[in-house]
Amino acid sequence: MNKAKSLTAATAGVILLALLNLMPGCRNKGTAALKETTTSGNIRIAADDSFKPIIDAELDTFTALYPYAHITPVYMPENELVAFFLNDSVKVIASSWAPTEEQRKLLLDMKTVVRTTVVAYDALALVLHRSNPDSLLTYENVKDIFTGNITDWKQINSSSNLGQINIVFDNVRSGNIRYFREIFSLPEELLPNFFAVNTNNEVIDYVAQTPGALGIVSVNWISDEDDTESFSMLSKIKVAAISQQYLDKSSYYLPLQGHIYEKTYPFVREVNMHSRESFTGLGSGFVSFVAGEKGQRIILKSGLIPATMPIRIMQVKNK
Repeated sequence: MNKAKSLTAATAGVILLALLNLMPGCRNKGTAALKETTTSGNIRIAADDSFKPIIDAELDTFTALYPYAHITPVYMPENELVAFFLNDSVKVIASSWAPTEEQRKLLLDMKTVVRTTVVAYDALALVLHRSNPDSLLTYENVKDIFTGNITDWKQINSSSNLGQINIVFDNVRSGNIRYFREIFSLPEELLPNFFAVNTNNEVIDYVAQTPGALGIVSVNWISDEDDTESFSMLSKIKVAAISQQYLDKSSYYLPLQGHIYEKTYPFVREVNMHSRESFTGLGSGFVSFVAGEKGQRIILKSGLIPATMPIRIMQVKNK
């Protein structure tokens, strides 16, 4: 009997020791789970290639303010980005995309709530070779170029010797070409004078070397004149001014902040941040930062229009 008691006591001791050894592990796991907050943690986000300059600028400031926040950005064309998000490979994305009805249904079927925040307004700039004298284009000119009714610069300016208009954009899966597909009802298979490269800066390089080219880039690549890379790109090309679609067709507008804000420049779009986080984590913290005062000031400085912060447009007249 005493032997049995001794065995029982020994067994209880072993169990207690095992439990004591496990408890620190449990505490560590709990601590690890709590490490991600709105300003700390280690996550990956994804963004449309078009918005790389502004997302990089926002991340630089956010991670400088919050040293325990480690956010790795992945940049990709819009189609790949959306698939990445819908497949739950990433919790936060930045894009001009908005879910279609079919995509909304898919997300609801997965019991996923997506929170969308409009953080900025961007424009798609049409850029030309610096030697091209025809930098004033009507909205109808642009539509006719994209739909194939105008294929040669002579159809715009009879004295032009630039030849065929080559339209170049960043990627066949990009949001830039998707935008023009939608507004001009372009077919999936584009005309032979459309050319895709890989990135917005490759569009700039192509246009800089091709006198007859017309390129499509997000304006945030060339709008921050205090940024050396942006200024260098802008110095290589000429930006076309476009008339409005329905109103005054004798006035032409560049994709400048005031014209983006007033939408007098016709090719304006939203910059959205989508989050599918199931809790308020680091991704949500970054979205809140971009939509907050500091993040919106970065957007304002970049040459885009803040979406959540009131701004004042001042007109300066040259005497």
